[in-house]
Amino acid sequence: MSRKILLAVSARLFAKGGFEATSMRDIAGEAGMLAGSMYYHFPSKNDLIAAVYEAGVAEIGAAVDKAVARARGPWGRLEAACVAHLQSLLADSAHAAVMTADLGRLEPVLKRRLVTMRDGYEKRFVELVAGLPLPRGTDRTLWRLQLLGALNWTPTWYRRGRKSPAAIGRTLVAVLR
Repeated sequence: MSRKILLAVSARLFAKGGFEATSMRDIAGEAGMLAGSMYYHFPSKNDLIAAVYEAGVAEIGAAVDKAVARARGPWGRLEAACVAHLQSLLADSAHAAVMTADLGRLEPVLKRRLVTMRDGYEKRFVELVAGLPLPRGTDRTLWRLQLLGALNWTPTWYRRGRKSPAAIGRTLVAVLR
């Protein structure tokens, strides 16, 4: 069993049932291996959660970076980032779904570890928002958090076919502009 397959199975189960409700035994069963064998790859469930989260951060980060590199102007770059972020979140990618999980009930050490990864990803948006020509006195931190909150809440209400992730991302930026 490869580490990659184990991460994919874990991501799918964590996205479906949450970190707390998913046991190492659940993951092992789904992956077709003994629970004890998983500890060869990951010393603890927290290490497995962190690895899945890190893969999600890398996946969505790469998509956003690629989209921003092709865009022009501060608003165009922000729009491209929002579209790529939403396309990743709404593409049924378990790794990306894990990134928007509620971290509030995790052990403090694990929570800090994941928040550090999330903050690293969100630096992209800090830089994008810093480059925007917003009205004088705009609290850029609250503006950015409002934007990310709206983006990350989308999987809760999104229904395929009504609007594409790209249309939602573009509309959200247009409204905030």
